[in-house]
Amino acid sequence: MKLPAYFFFLLLICSCKTSYDEPIISLEDYKVEEGFELQMVASEPLLVAPVAMDFDSKGRIWVAEMPGFMNNIDGTGEELPTGSIKILEDLDNDGRMDHVKIFLDSLVMPRALAHVYGGLLYAEPPYLRFVEIENDQPVNSIVVDSLYAADGNPEHQPNGLMMNVDNWIYNAKSHFRYQRKNGQWIKEPTTFRGQWGISHDDFGRLYYNDNSRQLLGDYMLPNRLIRNQYHIPTVGLGHMLTKDQRVYPLHAASVNRGYEKGILDKDSLLVNVTAACGPLVYRGGQFPSDYHQNVFVCAPEANLIKRNILSFNGDRISAEQAWQGKEFVASYDEGFRPVNLTNGPDGSMYIVDMHRGVIGHHAYLSPYLKEKSLEKQLDTIIDFGRILKVKKQGAETTSLRDFDKLSASELLALLKNKNGWIRDRAQHYLVFKNKTEVIADLEKLVLDPILPLAQIHALYTLQGLEALKLPTLIEVAKDSDPDVSAHALVLLEDFASAENVAVAKNLFIDVLKRKDVALDLYLSSSIGVWAEVSQEEFFPIVYQLSNTYKEHKIVQDALISGMSTTASDFQLAIESGGDLLQDDIKTLLAKSLERKKQQKPNAIFVRKSLSEDTRTKGAKLFRQICASCHGAGGEGMDGLAPPLLNSEYVANHMERLGLIILHGLKGPVTVNGEVYEYNHTMPGLASNEAISDKDITDLVSYITNAFSDVPSQLAPEKVKELRGKKPKEGMEYTEGELLEYVKQLQ
Repeated sequence: MKLPAYFFFLLLICSCKTSYDEPIISLEDYKVEEGFELQMVASEPLLVAPVAMDFDSKGRIWVAEMPGFMNNIDGTGEELPTGSIKILEDLDNDGRMDHVKIFLDSLVMPRALAHVYGGLLYAEPPYLRFVEIENDQPVNSIVVDSLYAADGNPEHQPNGLMMNVDNWIYNAKSHFRYQRKNGQWIKEPTTFRGQWGISHDDFGRLYYNDNSRQLLGDYMLPNRLIRNQYHIPTVGLGHMLTKDQRVYPLHAASVNRGYEKGILDKDSLLVNVTAACGPLVYRGGQFPSDYHQNVFVCAPEANLIKRNILSFNGDRISAEQAWQGKEFVASYDEGFRPVNLTNGPDGSMYIVDMHRGVIGHHAYLSPYLKEKSLEKQLDTIIDFGRILKVKKQGAETTSLRDFDKLSASELLALLKNKNGWIRDRAQHYLVFKNKTEVIADLEKLVLDPILPLAQIHALYTLQGLEALKLPTLIEVAKDSDPDVSAHALVLLEDFASAENVAVAKNLFIDVLKRKDVALDLYLSSSIGVWAEVSQEEFFPIVYQLSNTYKEHKIVQDALISGMSTTASDFQLAIESGGDLLQDDIKTLLAKSLERKKQQKPNAIFVRKSLSEDTRTKGAKLFRQICASCHGAGGEGMDGLAPPLLNSEYVANHMERLGLIILHGLKGPVTVNGEVYEYNHTMPGLASNEAISDKDITDLVSYITNAFSDVPSQLAPEKVKELRGKKPKEGMEYTEGELLEYVKQLQ
């Protein structure tokens, strides 16, 4: 295998020189919201094509680099070991990185990293690995998950590695979460989330997105709605928090489907996001108060960063763009490619700028964008990479003390810090270093209602130290802010036993008297666990919650989710003349029990990885190309793509299906009587030279076998013929054209 010449050049630089003069890079082409400053923190030649970053215990920046991604217009070289993880340092303390250490090199497309448990967790497909750190060198490397990511398109592989308030590590583009306990790594199913980047709010809810939907999120804490393996939640997970996908770029950036009607406005400016990624809930404590828990979103295709304002409404969350007509950060520089955002130890927001001319993967790159990229020479912007930060104007730079040198009491005090990054890291250090000497002080902190955020961190620190006590949780649940009480109800489940029935029932009655929707939602998700101990005492509370929240489908989902073992008993109770229940919960209960009877659990509990079905090339192609929009199970995605499951487009007329796969589809489409109309176009694969006629045959075979009752074939010879049957306008087919084609076949 021959390595590109620039690879050896980079190796020569990195091996011979680790300190650099700080290049002066103008930010005149960049605009940031009034009252903020945009600063360059690091740039080439220290780093090339960064995609993820994290801070270590000293506040140094660690970066994962992916120079193999689209280093030319054809996207060749992805399989080469050109990636690395670097440590960036500011030795002269002027705010600019001037020194680099290579921690790991010869990596193939590394995409995520996180400082956890005193070492580094990082993703290099297909592996998730953990290494200890000694004198800035990796030692004792282990494989945490050998099936972390499938081979294929790097745009659609797991990434993120974010430690949440609940002591679990979550990912985007994945349905697993991770934790290390007593020296052993634990992997367990969770909800499948997003595409690139993931974030959490102060409460612990998760936020993510995908290309054309700038902000998605869960209404509840992770895993509250999926504990019954045979229940498929109908609401509460993966919601579009805002239907407003508008972007306001400063210039006419080149985008993949720019020729399609509605993608660009009359001034050739992008109208809606097409490559949203890297969402961040700002929790730094430095920005003005009205910026707290705003969600910032990267739109690298338009060279900008959006600001969204969250609203919390009891059992749901919504968002709206902060402004119409402008963005938080925007640039005329078409090389500016923000792909990830991070809260910093100093309260600033850090921007990972991949700074690459072409960032659309070659598998999806349209001929239009190829031509535009070559015309503008965007394909030549490859040996760049930057880290920027946004700070409040005039904010003083705060130095970070080394977490490894802090005492238990000093770490405890940091749980009260206004900076969420500091609080998160302090909690994690108390847990993984097993600082049991502060348990008594944690119990005092958890009962202090003046500091609700500190209470939540203290709760999960105690949980991580295995030091939670029933009386403490009862008191917190009764007298704290509803957000804190909700966490106490969740953690109280570990004490579900016969001897605790009376005290739990009295607490739940008190909770119901508060008439708080959010609190009752978490009680709904827990009450089924307690019913396993005493159906007589807790089924009546199930009835009460279900009837009180007849119009709240998420409450009904939460109730069924908690009934992992008592669902059939609850159905018998209803049938034997229990209190009248509304239809939603009866329907959900019946569906759950039928799935259990047929042994069809939620797919997240049976898939070992996203690439589980590798029996055919078609399955692999579907996972790589189609599943990101249509869902791994062909169920479709709200606002993104219609379902394939039981669709007439899959069950009938294979030539029509072949035309769609080859040439794409635009405009509204009717599936099973329902009209789906999106503001984007499904691209075809005909111009992708890496996809052969046999590949299309395999793809059709897999799709029809997996999502219809009529497995069908489309011969490679027919595929070759269909390549020449282009739509009237030469771009993508419309539903009308396809219907006309079918008529001609009949």
